[in-house]
Amino acid sequence: MEITPSPSPPPSGRFKLFDQLELQEFSDKYVIKSVESPNRGFSISRLHGDIQPLNNDNDGGGCDESSVSPSKTSVIYGVVGTIRLVVGTYMLVIISRKEVGEFLGFPVFRIAAMKFLPCNEALKFSTAQEKRDEAYFMNLLKVVESTPGLYYSYETDITLNLQRRCKLAEGWMSKPIWKSADPRFVWNKSLLEELIEFKLDEFIIPLLQGSFGAAQLKIKESSATVTLVSRRCTRRLGTRMWRRGANLEGDTANFIETEQLLELEGYRSSLLQIRGSIPLLWEQIVDLSYRPCLRIISHEQTSKVVERHFHDLYQRYGDTMAVDLTNKHGDEGQLSAAYAAEMQKLPNVRYVPFDFHHVCGNSNFDNLQILYNQILDDFQKQGYILIDAEGNILEEQKGIIRSNCIDCLDRTNVTQSFLGQKSLTMQLQRIGVLSSIEFITMFSEEYGKFRALWAEQGDEVSLEYAGTHALKGDLVRYGRQTIGGKIKDGMSALSRYYLNNFQDGVRQDALDLISGHYSVNRNGPSPFQLNGFESLSYLPVASAASALIIGGLTITSVTIQQAGRQAQQYLSTVIWAGVTAGVMAVVKANGRQFCSRPRLCGLL
Repeated sequence: MEITPSPSPPPSGRFKLFDQLELQEFSDKYVIKSVESPNRGFSISRLHGDIQPLNNDNDGGGCDESSVSPSKTSVIYGVVGTIRLVVGTYMLVIISRKEVGEFLGFPVFRIAAMKFLPCNEALKFSTAQEKRDEAYFMNLLKVVESTPGLYYSYETDITLNLQRRCKLAEGWMSKPIWKSADPRFVWNKSLLEELIEFKLDEFIIPLLQGSFGAAQLKIKESSATVTLVSRRCTRRLGTRMWRRGANLEGDTANFIETEQLLELEGYRSSLLQIRGSIPLLWEQIVDLSYRPCLRIISHEQTSKVVERHFHDLYQRYGDTMAVDLTNKHGDEGQLSAAYAAEMQKLPNVRYVPFDFHHVCGNSNFDNLQILYNQILDDFQKQGYILIDAEGNILEEQKGIIRSNCIDCLDRTNVTQSFLGQKSLTMQLQRIGVLSSIEFITMFSEEYGKFRALWAEQGDEVSLEYAGTHALKGDLVRYGRQTIGGKIKDGMSALSRYYLNNFQDGVRQDALDLISGHYSVNRNGPSPFQLNGFESLSYLPVASAASALIIGGLTITSVTIQQAGRQAQQYLSTVIWAGVTAGVMAVVKANGRQFCSRPRLCGLL
């Protein structure tokens, strides 16, 4: 099959993706063309999913029947990639987008809606087992279509932070965007392989999952833009309870790089922080209890895992300071103690334990100053990158703070926002907008915008990992907890319980499939039959659902008998009754879709 050469970059010298595409649907193929350059595009067969680049002289996708009109024509805004299942191939496209701001002057978009185009006409020739396998995987693709927090730009690579961009060789922006992207943060990396193979560079969009937000601040007489970008790593992608700790390579769950970017009077300044699950081998398997037990996995490679993790951080960010925000008692305390013991073996990494709940409680946000005083010298030495209006690098960030709690969501976000506020003041003082005795916190309206930016970021990254908004959002937004915030936190906690037990198994399967951690073998036997999952995967799980309902009813009835006049126990009764009723409704409504554990985890 002939492969077309890569297109030349635009005259400006900066590579730009096609930002509007025409999708033509024929009986035997889909054709995707650039609206601005109709001779640029490709077709994909609806029978086998084979891609054919368009010839300049033939807009019909390699088809001689150029007079045939498409049955439907629509506009799409990008191609996310392709995935091959048991029989068919499926192409994911962007059907709705929203511009959300700019990153270093380039427009950034959030995906509002995606859909898979099925190229599975060969299913009609498949066996019954192949059809059943395909149906399960297709259900996972439906989950993928609703993935939150996906961002991209047609004109620049947003997976690269400001300091990393400054280190790249001159002329890198004239090359295809995907070639410069940080592979850790390309959400659709495994989906792009076929587009890359056919050199369809102008259609290849590296997607970032995380968050993106910007706020305009007026500080004294100066106008400033603060942009907050969080980049989720895909190496150990997953949901809250099904991806904990590290793998043997040292990659951790919920690893996120967050960049706080300041643009003011021609200056550009950036602070990087990272978060990630405690880099030990540990798990927390759901068992219908509100807080499942943490289990540390004993393994001869544990010390090597921790070493690999921090070596990778040093190579990328420089000296690392590990701030551990977990409790120092109970299950968390045991995990924290194991982490501390391993960190003693790494003399070049500073480990700082800080029991957030003990010191700050639920409302003493200002007590984070105690932590700040402990790390102040190293934090100032690490610094931030600062570039003047002429492009001269005045300062560089020489290290990074790695924060964690258990989920690396709520406590971590409160702490990172506090450190971000401290760094912003340092940067404004360095540029000369603030004097040495002035702080961003003195400008209440502008500081409120800054806090809101961090709170919204916390909600978004929490939705991606836990399925709910962040807890303790009020501490970030207002510096204290409100009655409304406590109610919201309570609802989010209940939602997390439900999602962890009854939905995240399917979500985890979808993430493993789309990220390439599970590969479908087209030529082998059914993966479900081979691993004994036939009944689990396809038959209604009435027995599991019944056991859950009976368990919920038992807890409810026992609690009612014991509740007496104690309000707290009465509240527990109401909660369990609600959970039970909700589960009964879900089972009745969804039948086959009910799932409590990932089905592909045993196949990885």
